[in-house]
Amino acid sequence: MSKIAYVGMSADLIHPGHINIVNRAAELGDVIVGLLTDEAIATYKRVPFMSWDQRAAVIGALKGVVRVVPQHTLDYTDNLESNRPDYVIHGDDWKTGVQSQTRQKVIDTLAQWGGELVEVPYTEGISSTKFHNAMKEIGTTPDIRRASLRRMLKAKPLVRFIDLHNALSGLVIEKIGVDTPNGRREFDGMWASSLTDSTAKGKPDIEAVDTSSRMVTLNEVLEVTTKPIIYDGDTGGKPEHFVFTVRTLERLGVSAVIVEDKTGLKKNSLFGTEVEQTLDSIEAFSHKIIMAKQAQQTDDFMVIARLESLIAGYGVDHAIERAKAFLEAGADGIMIHSREKTPDEIFEFCKKYNELPNRKTLVAVPSSYNQVTETELQAQGVNVVIYANQLLRSAYPAMLETARSILTHQRSYECDSRMMPLKEILELIPGGK
Repeated sequence: MSKIAYVGMSADLIHPGHINIVNRAAELGDVIVGLLTDEAIATYKRVPFMSWDQRAAVIGALKGVVRVVPQHTLDYTDNLESNRPDYVIHGDDWKTGVQSQTRQKVIDTLAQWGGELVEVPYTEGISSTKFHNAMKEIGTTPDIRRASLRRMLKAKPLVRFIDLHNALSGLVIEKIGVDTPNGRREFDGMWASSLTDSTAKGKPDIEAVDTSSRMVTLNEVLEVTTKPIIYDGDTGGKPEHFVFTVRTLERLGVSAVIVEDKTGLKKNSLFGTEVEQTLDSIEAFSHKIIMAKQAQQTDDFMVIARLESLIAGYGVDHAIERAKAFLEAGADGIMIHSREKTPDEIFEFCKKYNELPNRKTLVAVPSSYNQVTETELQAQGVNVVIYANQLLRSAYPAMLETARSILTHQRSYECDSRMMPLKEILELIPGGK
């Protein structure tokens, strides 16, 4: 009977290091690859470019691989106990750091039946990070980008988006990340905010910037980024007009549109009851959702209904009633908005929303109740958190300070330390050097 060699991998981008490990495994026995699921990968880094089925097809075609099985966690234990391999083959780069604990569990599990861990020397000159950066420079397609939000929502309990207002802010969102003990943390995508787009153009947030102008901004961002985009659709306008917006966004590769259940001249929600906030009727807004869903051409695009009940002072029960109706009309999710300083009413809504039989994706925007953490929101069932205006609000004070310093000192020397070096800004954009 042939011996079994088990290899665990994510295999999003196959490189010589992977081939080297599979070849070594094939020398020892029949190779079973434990291919990490999207959910497992998402616990420590971004969702992979390819789906599990696509990755499995690639890995399964490699010489020596006899079977590909899903590995649902970073912990090998369940798969090892199910398959009882004679060998586990892995690169030797996991002896230190976070993966060292996983390595020890593999050794302990194999010891139960006399299995052996075989470690292959790390392949020099191979960097997954460099491959991923190269992929980003190549770009993406509308189909891949559009589908990426739904894939993320299946793979991750919570995804985070942040505002953009031009292509440069899109590049910041695309590239920024921090390393944590649990893996790399990034923004999963971009929020194409009407507030930040109109403010960047020097216009009020009253839908004064028409859809065509907003599409220009959107196209500029799409050209230089790869992450999914959620579009702020404001009220959507007349249903007959909103249909064309949906078709345009879907064609461009935008993942979702969020449309609010207000009518008339738009007033920003953070003004609350200080200004007149007129809600559309349930029947009329449901009709708008139905028309939008009928207009879309793919199953990937999402239409999310934004509830303004709490903003208008009508309370949680009012919001739940509208959520039920809009979900029945076909909305792919609900965004609940509040201008309170604490998340209490949001949490109350979440509790009741989670009990709905037709519950779908839930979006929160902690602009005013910003002391709440992502962990707390996730615990309440929130699936998407949007930081809706923080990048633009940060940029404006910095520009004011620099302009004031130059006027005060009649030169720019004093603000040099606060500015990005000229050489770095020239090298910021691919191809700029």
